[in-house]
Amino acid sequence: MDRPDRDKLLNRLSRIEGQVRGIHRMVDEDRYCIDVLTQLQAVRAALSRVETMMLRDHLGHCIEGAISSGDAADQRAKAAEIIALLERAR
Repeated sequence: MDRPDRDKLLNRLSRIEGQVRGIHRMVDEDRYCIDVLTQLQAVRAALSRVETMMLRDHLGHCIEGAISSGDAADQRAKAAEIIALLERAR
């Protein structure tokens, strides 16, 4: 699948990876809890932004493709995937 924002996603994920390594180091160094928690919140927010980008990509390409194809079975399958994803997030 061709993702126009692939490089942007990979860049964000690399930064998140670095943040997580930094948190690991902070815990290892027994840093102040609030500082660690602040970094954990930053990672969670960054992951949420990546998730939003991926969801936007899925809706813009996969769902749109199923709709424009006219394939009712594919449309139902794509809708079921989104519903299952949202149910897992609860």
